[in-house]
Amino acid sequence: MLGNLPAETTSFVGRSVELATLDGLLRRNRLVTVTGPGGVGKSRLALRAARERRESCPDGVWWVELSPLCDPVLLAATVADHLPVAEQSTRTAAEALCGWLGDKQLLLVLDTCEHLVSACGHLIGELLQTSPGLTVLVTSRQRLGRPEERVFSLSPLPPEGAALTLFKQRAAEAVPHLSPSSFDAPARAEAAVAVCRRLDGIPLAIELAGARLRLWTVEQLAERLDSRFEVLADTRAARLPRHQTMRTTIGWSHELCAPLERLLWARLSVFAGGFDLDAARDVAAGGPLEAEGVAPALAGLAAKSVVRTRTHRGRSGYRMLDTIREYGRQWLRELGEEDEVARRHAERCRRLAHEAEAGWMGPDQLEWYERLTAEHADLRTALEYLLATDPAAALDMAASLWFFWFCCGHLREGRDHLERALALAPEPGPARDRALWALGMTAFLQGDMETALHHARRCAEAATDTESGLRAAYLLGGAILMPGDPEGALDVCTPVIDAADIDYSPGLVLCVLARIYALTNLARYAEAAAEATWLRDQCAARGERWMRAYADYMIAVTALALGRPDEAAVHARAMLAGKRLLHDSFGIALGLDLLACALAAQGEGEDGALVLGIGQKCWRTVGKAQMGAPRLTAVREECERRARATLGDRAYDLAFRRGMSTGLDQGLSYALKGDFAQGS
Repeated sequence: MLGNLPAETTSFVGRSVELATLDGLLRRNRLVTVTGPGGVGKSRLALRAARERRESCPDGVWWVELSPLCDPVLLAATVADHLPVAEQSTRTAAEALCGWLGDKQLLLVLDTCEHLVSACGHLIGELLQTSPGLTVLVTSRQRLGRPEERVFSLSPLPPEGAALTLFKQRAAEAVPHLSPSSFDAPARAEAAVAVCRRLDGIPLAIELAGARLRLWTVEQLAERLDSRFEVLADTRAARLPRHQTMRTTIGWSHELCAPLERLLWARLSVFAGGFDLDAARDVAAGGPLEAEGVAPALAGLAAKSVVRTRTHRGRSGYRMLDTIREYGRQWLRELGEEDEVARRHAERCRRLAHEAEAGWMGPDQLEWYERLTAEHADLRTALEYLLATDPAAALDMAASLWFFWFCCGHLREGRDHLERALALAPEPGPARDRALWALGMTAFLQGDMETALHHARRCAEAATDTESGLRAAYLLGGAILMPGDPEGALDVCTPVIDAADIDYSPGLVLCVLARIYALTNLARYAEAAAEATWLRDQCAARGERWMRAYADYMIAVTALALGRPDEAAVHARAMLAGKRLLHDSFGIALGLDLLACALAAQGEGEDGALVLGIGQKCWRTVGKAQMGAPRLTAVREECERRARATLGDRAYDLAFRRGMSTGLDQGLSYALKGDFAQGS
């Protein structure tokens, strides 16, 4: 099934009635909000309900966790990032979402919306109005207030029922020699019920308390918990009892932590997403908490359920639940360290951006892609902090992430950060020139050639070394080439390449790629093939994948033009395999068009039409089909002409529609394997 649902990492106990009720609401309503206090299990219930709905959602169930997001301006872009919407046009993120969702039947889950209520309500209203097959499930501590919203208020677990079952499970996890039967003795059973009752049946509070059974008996836990509530309960605060229970329980867990564990808890609250031990050391070590003390303190927090282990995109690490993070952030503020720790966090992310830029064009490219994707929320948080406190550093970081914006599908966000940083840091210099180039790159891939051309000319004028000159020439040549002037592009790129005294760099391979495109557009196929083969070999020797795939694409283009469609199909599939690893939707769309053309040229008209349909579906996620470029459009039109000539119009239309109705992942698998009969 399509979707991106996270793994269930916490127990789901005693919610069968609530699950059935929520499922019924989702069947009858297009917007359902699950409300309740922190820790009551809203996300748990929503995740289980989403899993139950997968079979009835042809276009999938998609999960968007919003807790790391602070800037409501980035809401639509964040939602788009979690969906297969690789929009590469100048439309707004909200417009792109509306366009992509227009004919879909899916469930969209927005988790943890209470800090973005207004923005979420506005965006959801737009999406529901333009997407009749869309259902939205929201979790929030407060309702959105939309007229079509149905609110499901989630109550805590019954103390003598599901809450007790959850407590016993957590106890068994904390203390291996305990089992459910360990609570059969009357005194122990009564104490366990008393704990659940005292904690109002709130699942997170029960889990935090259950972790203390490593140190105390159940009877001791009940007694100490009761006394702690009397001491910690804030009767002055105008909170609902269950909010007060949750806060008091977290406060009690905080008191039971060792001093260095408390300090680490506070400092770790700066992370918007997950983190590993190295990240924790970078940001949280200092003062009484020395670097070698971070690991044992982190292990202590994990044992007390303050942090939880997680695996994300193949990387192991830790995460902190929102309610617990909020408590830590309050303590960080009271310690007077909020700005200092945020600065350390931002500097770590800035270093990470520099390291990733240096390693992007090498053998660790895929690992860098996975790592930065996993740390996206923290990169965004760091940029927001730097924009507010150190615009020059924000400019440097945003420019260093050019490949993340350009190659990894975050064009809108990158353009927003770059434009804001350039406006806030107007001083001329190398960092500003790099940022202007990165901004031009985002505009170029969005199809905004006027802006790309403007920045390219400024970069060309400002270039002071070989690499900056190559990068500027690529951007300028590409912006000239795409509207249809290959001779002008060649005139820009060739002198700079010929004068370069380096063997390999991002600027060189980009500029060579632009020249190859220009040569093919001028029908100088033998020259283009030779350069594309050289480029592919250079990238392959260094383990680089992103640019190597585009070199394979150009080899396929020239092979097709030279009458070798079998060879073209081989290289088109090689290109698609590389782009699939890096989730480059633009590259995948290009590759599918080219593979379709190669298949049609081999006389396989039905397969060509089917792949062309799959490619067209992919273009709909990217934005403007073929970027509106004459050469790219011509490839598709030639494929359609050949396939129609082979099949006839009716058979062509049937095969094309079959491709359009195939899921992108499934369609790409068929295209790579050539096993089209199985997918029909």
